[in-house]
Amino acid sequence: MIYFVGAGPGDAELITVKGKRLLAEADLVIYAGSLVNPELLNTCKKETTILDSAKMTLEAVIKTMTDANRLQESCTIVRLHTGDPSIYGAIREQMDRLDAAGLAYEVVPGVSSFCGVAAALKKEYTLPDVSQTVILTRMEGRTPMPPKEELSLLASHQATMVIFLSVSLAKQVQERLLSGGYQEETPIAVVYKATWPDEKIYRGYLNQLAQLIESHHITKTALIVVGEFLGDTYLRSKLYDPTFNHMFREASQ
Repeated sequence: MIYFVGAGPGDAELITVKGKRLLAEADLVIYAGSLVNPELLNTCKKETTILDSAKMTLEAVIKTMTDANRLQESCTIVRLHTGDPSIYGAIREQMDRLDAAGLAYEVVPGVSSFCGVAAALKKEYTLPDVSQTVILTRMEGRTPMPPKEELSLLASHQATMVIFLSVSLAKQVQERLLSGGYQEETPIAVVYKATWPDEKIYRGYLNQLAQLIESHHITKTALIVVGEFLGDTYLRSKLYDPTFNHMFREASQ
């Protein structure tokens, strides 16, 4: 069986219980070496074959998995992706090829880096009367964006925004967000390697974004978050309001 496993955002303890168990049972592990915490590999057996996919093509990854599966009938294979494999994980193209080869696989979700960022910031993305929507997106680079998902169009919603894979394009990100409707004084944060031991957090306002990233020499492995959820003004949740009646509790007044 082949398992696509989310490794979590960085902290080795943030992999799921199931993901850790599968790593301990694996005969072959192919991991995203540029992003996955290598400490996780200590969970593997001594005889486990461990390969870094940063040096492999899609074709090489698939061939390695299919060959191992055919050579050993009971082989357990883990394809270890950073964060949650469904977000910028490029797993669909792998699954399609495994389907074509008639090989069984399972996806084990993981903690995404955007969840790790919220935890690092000690903030809630969905505050009452501030934002009830979280947009996960990126700036176009070598991978283009669908026209309707251009950053300034998404910015027009004024929702909480988490921007992946874009710190190297900080000036363009800042320009697009401002042209889309965010105000210059909109709070922002840049979180480098959230949940890793060398995590760093930089806070400011949208009109400072590009300068903030440049001055701290951040070129990769960081997320940009934008929105008023980073501020201190919000309404109390109705869920625990004593005046709010719901199916589990009668209003007290």
